[in-house]
Amino acid sequence: MERRGRVQGKVAIVTGAGSTPGPGIGTGKASAVVLAREGARVLLVDMYPERAEQTRRLIVDEGGRAEVFAGDLTRSADAEAMVRAASDAFGPLDILVNNIGRAQVGTVVDTTEEAWDQAMDINLRTAFLASKFAVPAMAGHGGGSIVNVASISALRGDGTVAYSAAKGAMVAMTVDMAYSHGRQGIRVNAVAPGHITTPMVLSVSAPGPKADFMNQMRSEAGLLGTPGDGWDVGWAVGFLASDEARWITGAVLPVESGVLSVTPLMMAPHLRAVPEP
Repeated sequence: MERRGRVQGKVAIVTGAGSTPGPGIGTGKASAVVLAREGARVLLVDMYPERAEQTRRLIVDEGGRAEVFAGDLTRSADAEAMVRAASDAFGPLDILVNNIGRAQVGTVVDTTEEAWDQAMDINLRTAFLASKFAVPAMAGHGGGSIVNVASISALRGDGTVAYSAAKGAMVAMTVDMAYSHGRQGIRVNAVAPGHITTPMVLSVSAPGPKADFMNQMRSEAGLLGTPGDGWDVGWAVGFLASDEARWITGAVLPVESGVLSVTPLMMAPHLRAVPEP
């Protein structure tokens, strides 16, 4: 297996490291594989250990090192145990990738209080608790890198108000953590994926003309006009986690084919017509 060694010898935790069943690859699984290919030893964290086990097998088959940790990171005890498990398995922690997330369609009017609280727990509380215990572990041996997987939904509307609010808070948390822990040698950055296609995205749409149209639109809506997937996010995560990004902190890196740079009207000549029902 080719190793460029960007994170050679480092210890990493990737949360949400399994993929939803289906075609393609999720951002957590891709991030974990990229880090392993670049030389890190990776603790794969997921509520569904069988999904993380698939990621582990892929890494091990390529000659890398990884272990699975099953836990619910909305619970403080699990987050603390996760950091301890990484250190016990591989040594002092260097990298944390906060990747857990789930979107739900809904406006501020029709989103229930239960759905709001759930979105905050899944998308924000997990990152807060993971970081709460990872930061002291990193600071204890000179520093490290935290990469939060946010979303362009934090920066523009898409009808997922609770998810968007949680990811917006994650961006704010990223900046504040960078401020608070920089002098401890800890860099904190975020990636903001755009309209990528992952197994989780595909799982919420029934197969058919409408789903096919939306998949095509994900490709055509960006300036590049090409599809994006979990690997695109994983490669960005690998860069930010590495020493090549040693002077980058408090940044949000869009991974979105330039959709934040244009309005829908500007893209109209490039887009296909909506199919008839």
